[in-house]
Amino acid sequence: MKIRKSVLGGISALTLASALVACGDAPDDSAGDDETKTDFLPCIVSDAGGFDDKSFNQLGFEGLVKAADELGAEYKDVESNSENDYAPNLTNLVDQGCDAIVTVGFALSAATVESAKANPDIEYILIDDAADNDFDGTKDADNIKPLLYDTAQAAFLAGYAAADYSKTGTVGTYGGQPFPTVTIFMDGYRQGVEYYNEQKGADVKVAGWDGENGSFTGGFEANEKATNTATQILGQDVDVILPVGGPIYEGALTAIADSGSDAVMVGTDADVFESDPKTQDVILTSIMKNMDVSTYDAIMAAGNDEFDAEAYVGTLENDGVAIAPFHNFETEVNESLQGELDEIKAGIIDGSIPVTSYLTP
Repeated sequence: MKIRKSVLGGISALTLASALVACGDAPDDSAGDDETKTDFLPCIVSDAGGFDDKSFNQLGFEGLVKAADELGAEYKDVESNSENDYAPNLTNLVDQGCDAIVTVGFALSAATVESAKANPDIEYILIDDAADNDFDGTKDADNIKPLLYDTAQAAFLAGYAAADYSKTGTVGTYGGQPFPTVTIFMDGYRQGVEYYNEQKGADVKVAGWDGENGSFTGGFEANEKATNTATQILGQDVDVILPVGGPIYEGALTAIADSGSDAVMVGTDADVFESDPKTQDVILTSIMKNMDVSTYDAIMAAGNDEFDAEAYVGTLENDGVAIAPFHNFETEVNESLQGELDEIKAGIIDGSIPVTSYLTP
């Protein structure tokens, strides 16, 4: 059993501080006095979006940093520039002596499983994947804790709100790549629009996702393809657009500005109104995955020798997923909308309003 807490003397503290330079950016020393320090070393590796994506990776990073601060621990972080970096970055963190490693994203699943199998004494926390790469219904390594999110539930609420807000009768969405963790947003969003149509006798259409096929940029970069894809969606008379895939929302911002339209955007993962203030004039709401909270909880448990490898599933009921406030659009949405959303949320929680994405964890 690993000893997690110890008083670091001057020599051992200096050794640990020197080791930090070897991997990723060396963090500020936020661990407090020597008497409160711990030898528990949490670490995190990003996917290709990087930790400053104001979304997915950033939330996981913030959760780890908060836990490290409270535990009195140093931490290591390393960013991936492409999928080719995943396995080497994990090997690097293992070699640096990490006790728990957070891997951010579905794309890191295979590399995480491989590393976990080779290092059974290390505790792994995999965000957004069940670590079941052979699809037999069980995890591929016992020392991985999956953090999963039923984002279709929150996206359903956002789709209903988008349909209610739309003036053109067409809303839209596009994604980075057709990963399950992307299309689950699109499923819930579309179903929320369909539910609105049923309840209101309306005919709001969804561009960019028909439940099986849709519009994707091919990656998760804020590049010209993201802008062109958003422009193509907006060109279908769309006035509410949902980009799913971290930084690709930058393309929607550019496309909205270039079009001179009154279109608005729905953010993902974080409350993008708060994480990226330049969006505040166009953000209707955001579909939030509270990854910072669940990552914090998992690291705190690991640091206190209470690591539990059972999968966590964030839902509307446990506040693992949610939609953000309407912020600047509070006075622009219908007065009855929030009450309707509260009723729908209760219906999703009690099962009377089904959200039926096959990707639901």
